Amino acid sequence: MHLMYFTEQPMSAYPEEEGQKFGYTALLFPNKFFDRQAASRLYNERLEEYVYAEEMGVDGIMLNEHHNAPFCMQAKVNIYASLLAGMTKRVKIVLLGNPLPIADNPVRLAEELAMIDLVSKGRLVSGFVRGGGVESLATNANPAYNRERFNEAHDIIIKTWTQPGPFRWEGDHYHLRVVNPWVLPLQQPHPRVWIPGVVSRETIIWAAEHGYPYIILNAPIDESKKIWQLYDETRRASDLPPARNIAAISFAVTWPKPKKKRSRTPKSLCGCRASLPG
Repeated sequence: MHLMYFTEQPMSAYPEEEGQKFGYTALLFPNKFFDRQAASRLYNERLEEYVYAEEMGVDGIMLNEHHNAPFCMQAKVNIYASLLAGMTKRVKIVLLGNPLPIADNPVRLAEELAMIDLVSKGRLVSGFVRGGGVESLATNANPAYNRERFNEAHDIIIKTWTQPGPFRWEGDHYHLRVVNPWVLPLQQPHPRVWIPGVVSRETIIWAAEHGYPYIILNAPIDESKKIWQLYDETRRASDLPPARNIAAISFAVTWPKPKKKRSRTPKSLCGCRASLPG
């Protein structure tokens, strides 16, 4: 069993009253409220926090990305992964993960991930996600093709990592004249792939058919049990060996004791831990 450390890296330094007045803080909340000095401080504090987590014995650091929202400051998960690849020595660097449907060039993404794996000496766990609606809208990606682009981008990355180039790719959404990157991951045949998600039946089935661990993101216990059942049933129906590649992440929210009763939820997610398979 592995103990991982994760935080959404919330941007807590923005005028709370403006968020309440606006009604929500995702996608269209004006970035004029972004505090550059506070953001610089918070980014560096998070790096120190991750290094400290390794010193305290956690087995992995989990990272993710979101766009156009102060609840998550990571606009590109691979940047922090790159930093931690050089700043840490032992922990797994677990991405939860790269939203493939908004990737304009999956080969570039495959190169970035390969470099992280090389610098970290084989500690990368590469998670792939479909991403939320905000991610598609923030990057001008057509949500109607979300699953198609996810599947095709995944296939390009795996082929790039495992099949010697050069080769050409002509798909429905990606057209690449030359695929021949001069950087490949240290782990062979490729870094371990995880598929984080909530309760998307199609994604659970897809992960089971590919033999990828499905990482349940804070679903209720009853829903988690249904996911385990569906995953196992899919493996059996496909004549694949049993593989309990399922993990559940539970959140631990910290919030200073309020001076008066509050009816709303905490404005920031400060951290969470998850016990995951090796």
